[in-house]
Amino acid sequence: MGDVTSAATIPEDARATARVVARQAGCLAGTGAALRVFELVDPGVRVDRRIRDGMIVHAGTVVAEVRGPARSLLTAERVALNLLGHLSGVATATRAFVDRVAGTGATIIDTRKTTPGLRALEKAAVRAGGGANHRMGLYDAVLIKDNHIAAVGSAAEAVRRARAHVGSTVRVEVEIESLDDLEGAIEAGADIVMLDNMDGASMREAVRRTAGRCLLEASGGITLDSVRAAAETGVDWISVGRITHSAPSLDVALDFVPSPGA
Repeated sequence: MGDVTSAATIPEDARATARVVARQAGCLAGTGAALRVFELVDPGVRVDRRIRDGMIVHAGTVVAEVRGPARSLLTAERVALNLLGHLSGVATATRAFVDRVAGTGATIIDTRKTTPGLRALEKAAVRAGGGANHRMGLYDAVLIKDNHIAAVGSAAEAVRRARAHVGSTVRVEVEIESLDDLEGAIEAGADIVMLDNMDGASMREAVRRTAGRCLLEASGGITLDSVRAAAETGVDWISVGRITHSAPSLDVALDFVPSPGA
């Protein structure tokens, strides 16, 4: 449909230089996707990226400079900034959790609680923030949750069925809500046991009982205030849905550079 505002106000032959600027401190992510928007709108736009994904920036940092037809820069502006702001927000939120658990040995991981259509980009942003990715979808790992267990009858039986179906080449994880299910899940062949909404004492006991026979993941309601305590129980992974589904967007902007003599 075009950009009626730019077409109505900007001469077709006008050219401009603009800077993509971070207006607040944070961890950058999504620069490749965001800056590609300018090139897709107009192949004549030239992009000079100054900051790479994963870098920490302060307010006022120039992320990139773009040059080309002024109309094209304005047409691309909002989509590019939406991507950059959202994905940098995910990376910044992830970095905050990663910093809180530094030195504990626990890894912050994401979940499938992602924005439809943006999962690959959001998971890349988690990596840029220092976290790691859980499964990408339903196809690349088994994750047995409460409803699977309810349909089957027990966590151990669900794990046995999953292991028989996928063999040894696909990771099998099972969610448990009680330590009573831990030993059976391990003996049935679980690679990972998710400790769902367990308190610190229960997680420490799970670590003691497991003794390294499988990975343990803490999950459910983890916040910045509680993540350090969860990490100090000795679990291997801590999954945090909020780093993708609730991360506030980083404030970024596109500022036109005044022409000489203007």
